[in-house]
Amino acid sequence: MDMRQPAKRFIRPPPAVLEEVRRRLSKRELQGIEALFALRGTAQQADNACNEWMAGTVGSVARFKILMALLASKGKGIPHKDIVAEMGVTRATVSGLMAALEREGFVKSYVDRDDRRQLIARLTAKGDAVIRKALELNLARFRAVFASLSSAELTNLTVLLHRFGEGFVAR
Repeated sequence: MDMRQPAKRFIRPPPAVLEEVRRRLSKRELQGIEALFALRGTAQQADNACNEWMAGTVGSVARFKILMALLASKGKGIPHKDIVAEMGVTRATVSGLMAALEREGFVKSYVDRDDRRQLIARLTAKGDAVIRKALELNLARFRAVFASLSSAELTNLTVLLHRFGEGFVAR
């Protein structure tokens, strides 16, 4: 039996807090706050769903990203430092993820023969099989999520999200 709570659409502050905010903001600013709460709630739902999906396949979204990058390298492998840069996380985070992936037999890392300070990660046959299975299973899920949106709506949503994100970077 599934014991999870139904997902809440948007988490809002308590009514007293909302009332205090309403007194201090213009109508447009209030719309911005509502949009921010909607975005944060939706992002949390998406994050929770993706993590749940990955837990049943490769373990996590971070592990999926690493394995997909290695699959895309078509056997050439990827330096650990490039994985760190691509994921935008610390070297320690990637080291922990890579160690776990290696213990499970999904990845093998080798010292680069041209630069012995550098480790190159490659998928193993087991890693290739698990990421292909995860990709197939999760592509069906992603397709279902986006099925109700047209191509134009997806383009508009992406543009708006980038513009919204730029507002935070500019501050």
